[in-house]
Amino acid sequence: MPINFMRDTVKAYRERDPAARSALEVLLCYPGLHALIWHRASHALWRQGLTLPARFLAHLGRFFTGIEIHPAAKIGRRLIIDHGMGVVIGETAEVGDDVYLYHQVTLGGTSSARGKRHPTLGNNVIVGAGAKILGGITIGDNARVGANAVVVSPVAANTTVVGIPARPVDRHSQRKPRFDAYGTPTDCDLDPLLHDLEAMRAELTRLESRVARMARLPVGE
Repeated sequence: MPINFMRDTVKAYRERDPAARSALEVLLCYPGLHALIWHRASHALWRQGLTLPARFLAHLGRFFTGIEIHPAAKIGRRLIIDHGMGVVIGETAEVGDDVYLYHQVTLGGTSSARGKRHPTLGNNVIVGAGAKILGGITIGDNARVGANAVVVSPVAANTTVVGIPARPVDRHSQRKPRFDAYGTPTDCDLDPLLHDLEAMRAELTRLESRVARMARLPVGE
């Protein structure tokens, strides 16, 4: 296993996870790192055309870590899989550098046809626990996907989406990319549907006021 991969990934865990107290703790106790080690081995076999041994190694990795990564998936540098149990990364998925995935995340397909059918995640993307990103869509750099969101449409760079189906929300005071735990910032309106309902309610109140004023006008005016 290349030394640079191990060093960079362990360093990323220590920098971004406050629970990581030492490099040895990360090496011994972090299933997300172990899943990446299994994946690098299985991916190398897959690229050599040894698809059955690659699938078997990936199966072992899933058995030991609870994280399922298809050996054909393309994984960037310094990926962090926090907690990890239940994460699924499909065959044609692509994950950029410095991505942060929480447990129960699915990068899944929506078609049984061969070809590109799983998502592509840009750099510095955070995906909250339980989120499902489905189909051959692209999630732009620095995007945030809130916990339990279901994403079926592309997400632009520097955008936060939440809900089912996922919709963009405002990210206040967002001058530069930052870390949002579980992909869910606390300084924005987290429920776009509720936001729309409140806007409709305010508009209805204004219309009622106008009708009331018109009803009080004398006839002929």
